[in-house]
Amino acid sequence: MTKFKFSVGPWNVHTGADSYGPETRKDIPVIEKYKKFKELGFDAVQFHDDDAVPNINDYTEEEIKEKARELRTTLDEIGLAAEFVAPRLWMDGHTTDGGFMSTSEKDRDYAMWRAYRSIDIANELGTDMIVLWLAREGTLCAESKSPVWATRMLIDAINKMLEYDPKIRVCIEPKPNEPIDRSICGTMGHVMAVSAATIDPSRVGGNLESAHAILAGLDPAHEIGFALAMGKLMTVHLNDQNGIRYDQDKSFGVENLRAAFNQVKVLKENNYGDNGEYVGLDVKAMRTTRDADSYKHLENSLKIFRALEAKVDQFDYEYQKECVRNRDFEALEMYVMNLLMGLE
Repeated sequence: MTKFKFSVGPWNVHTGADSYGPETRKDIPVIEKYKKFKELGFDAVQFHDDDAVPNINDYTEEEIKEKARELRTTLDEIGLAAEFVAPRLWMDGHTTDGGFMSTSEKDRDYAMWRAYRSIDIANELGTDMIVLWLAREGTLCAESKSPVWATRMLIDAINKMLEYDPKIRVCIEPKPNEPIDRSICGTMGHVMAVSAATIDPSRVGGNLESAHAILAGLDPAHEIGFALAMGKLMTVHLNDQNGIRYDQDKSFGVENLRAAFNQVKVLKENNYGDNGEYVGLDVKAMRTTRDADSYKHLENSLKIFRALEAKVDQFDYEYQKECVRNRDFEALEMYVMNLLMGLE
């Protein structure tokens, strides 16, 4: 049976500032975050390129590699691996209109520079995965760019990454909306289509985030299952979401417990992790959280995942088959509810 390994990014412990209010907690030095992640039971760290190398634009290619090697030494000393590197294109002035599908050729070139540097960093950190969260890839004005052209620009950018390094894998994290109005590649189905259109589909897959699936009106477990069926689920970002609002990144399972149960269930049933995959968390503390509780949302998410894993282990598959034979889905639903409520 797979023993799950867990990963988390340093941005998951933050100051509480958002679009509508200032910081509510003190910033924590990143080295302290890494040590705490290890203490909590995480196995790996997720990185944006400028998490790994702050102020990345200020350095040469060789300097970037050198700083990545220094980070690798720090991680080795703490006992953590690097899961992936993601170019953080949406925070740079060059990417106001998107990165890979910007209407500015100069800005598209900048996006590729960041993608190549992310690959360099990944190689130094000992990971072969690049994650693309296509935050601003789409349109704010429907008529500003053709979705046909934009999709082709994305495929072209991924092909360039695959050509730059024959070992690297590109993992797309789809998101249907926010911060832009009309996204490109908003669901796991879109990811599969883009993957098939690249020069090496075997190295292009997806990262399913629970909240993003809910934002698209989809079931996270089914999106996970779809990617697993295609052999394309490279990683997951588990969290939760209160309806079709902004991207909330709530602690895993706190809003939709049955949906969370089924996410764990489909991962366990299909031996997710046997090929080295991590269960990634992408969760944020509530703004009202005090400094002393800055990691509690991570602890809670791990506890809920492990509790649900135990529930999956208790699941009576023979009873499930009996209910299916008899088309007694009311009984099956109540069985699941009793199991989750501790009444079974």
